[in-house]
Amino acid sequence: MRDRALGSRNTRVSTHASAARAQVWRAALTSAALALAACLVTGLVTGPAFAADAPAAAPPAANAPGPHYAPLSNGLAQTPPMGWITWLQFAEDINEPLILQTIDAMVANGMRDAGYVYVNLDDGWQRYKGERSKHPLEFDPVKFPHGIKYLADYAHSKGMKLGIYSGPGESTCAGYTGSAGHEVQDAAMFASWGIDHLKYDSCCSHKDAPQPVVEGVFRTMSKALIATKRPIVLNACHCGWVNTWEWAAGVGANHWRIGQDISDDFDYPGNREKYYFDVLDLIDRGVGLEKYAGPGHWNDYDMLIVGLDGKSPWLVGAGASNVEYRTHFSMWSMLDSPLLVGADVRHLDADSLETLTNKEIIALNQDALGKPATRVRDDGLVQVFAKELSDGSWAVALLNRGSATADVTIAPRKDLQLEWDRYGVRDLWKHKDMGPYDIPFTTEVISHEARILRLWKAPEPAAGKSASAAVPGAAAGQAPGAAPLVAERTSDH
Repeated sequence: MRDRALGSRNTRVSTHASAARAQVWRAALTSAALALAACLVTGLVTGPAFAADAPAAAPPAANAPGPHYAPLSNGLAQTPPMGWITWLQFAEDINEPLILQTIDAMVANGMRDAGYVYVNLDDGWQRYKGERSKHPLEFDPVKFPHGIKYLADYAHSKGMKLGIYSGPGESTCAGYTGSAGHEVQDAAMFASWGIDHLKYDSCCSHKDAPQPVVEGVFRTMSKALIATKRPIVLNACHCGWVNTWEWAAGVGANHWRIGQDISDDFDYPGNREKYYFDVLDLIDRGVGLEKYAGPGHWNDYDMLIVGLDGKSPWLVGAGASNVEYRTHFSMWSMLDSPLLVGADVRHLDADSLETLTNKEIIALNQDALGKPATRVRDDGLVQVFAKELSDGSWAVALLNRGSATADVTIAPRKDLQLEWDRYGVRDLWKHKDMGPYDIPFTTEVISHEARILRLWKAPEPAAGKSASAAVPGAAAGQAPGAAPLVAERTSDH
C-alpha cells in the first residue's frame, strides 16, 4: 500500500473498490500459475553473480524458499543501496528535467561522492493508466520526451545509476499499467534501457494475497531480471506483510520492506490514518529481524524522510526536528537499511545535507561485514543498539526515546560481551575521540537523540607509558589524540 494522495492528502488510490480488488486478485493468481508452470518445465537455478559485484553470500537458512524451488541470487547489493527516489516529494509529478536536475544536484552537493548513486523513478513514469491487458507498458512521452534510456545514459555518464518502478498486478498503486503476465518482456525492456534497480510493488495489487502467491510473483520477475544478464537490483515491496523477510532473499530480492509506509513523523501516537509507521515504529518493527539481512539481501525500513520538514504535498506527517531526523538517519544506517532519500535534493537545507553526508555514519551502513545492529539493552525510554564492524570495532547507538535528557552508560563487557580491558571511543557526530577507558562510558543523550559511538579495543600501555587508542584502520579519517586512562566516572561533557 502506498501514500497515494493524488486528489488530496486524504484520498488514497490504494483503497480499491471490490470489483477492482477481485480483478487484480485474478491477475495475481494467473501470474502465480504461469510462474508455477515455468518452474515445472524448466526448473529454477541460482542466477549468476554479475562481474561488477562480489559473489553473493548465501542467504540465511531461514530465508530459504520451499523445497520445490532452488534459491535465486543475482549477486548484487553487497552493501545496502544508497540513492534518491521520487515518490515522497513528487508522487506522479515527475518529468525529465526533474531527473536530470536531481542527478546534477547530487553530483554538485557531494551526495554522489558520499555514496548516493541511485536515482529511482517511482510510480508515474508510465504512459497509460489502466489495466495491462488493455494497455502496453510505455514511458510517458510528454513527461520523458527523450525516453528512459536517455536518463539512464545521463546517470551513467555522471557515475550514477537509474532505477524504475513497476508491479505484478494489472495496474500499480497509482493506477498505471503493471507487469502482470509480461514479466519477461518488461525485464528485457528495462535492461535495454540500462536500468540498474527495480522497485517491484505488490502492496496494492496483492494486498490480501497469501504468501505463496506473493512469493510466486516476485520469483517470476526475479528470474526474468536475472535472465537479461544485466545487473538490476530488485526491491521486493510488499509493506512488510506475509513475513516477507523470511523468504524474499530466496527468490532473489536484494531488499524488502519490513513495514507499512513511513510518515513524516518521529513519534506520532498510534498510526496516522490507522496505517502509517513513524520512525520509532519502524525501529521497533525491525527488532528480531536482523538475522534475515546480510550482504545481498537487506531489511528495508522505508525511504528517508530527512529534509521533508512536514512540507511534502503527498506524504502525511508534521515533520521532525533536526535532532530527530539525525536520529532517523543514524538508526537506518546502524540497521543496514537501504538509504533512499525522499526529499528534493536540489533544495536541501544545510542541516539536512550535513546529516545525509556524514561519511562516518554512512560507513556503518556500508561496512563490508554487513551485520545489522541488534538491540542489546532495553531500559524503556533508553535503548542501546550495537553493530559489529569488519575491522573488529563496534558501533553503538544510545537511543533516548523520552522527553528529557538522560545519562546513558555503555559497558563493553556487560552490554557487548567483549573481553576488553581498555577501549577507545569516538563520537561519530562530533567527530571526536575519547579515552582510552577501563570502566563503563557514560554520556548525556538529549530527548529523541541517538548518540552514535564507535568503540575499539585499546592496546595495553608499555610499562610506565600511556598508550593511545587509535581507531582501527584509520576509520575516522584522522589520527585520534591520545588521552590518559580514566579511573572515575567517564563522560564527554
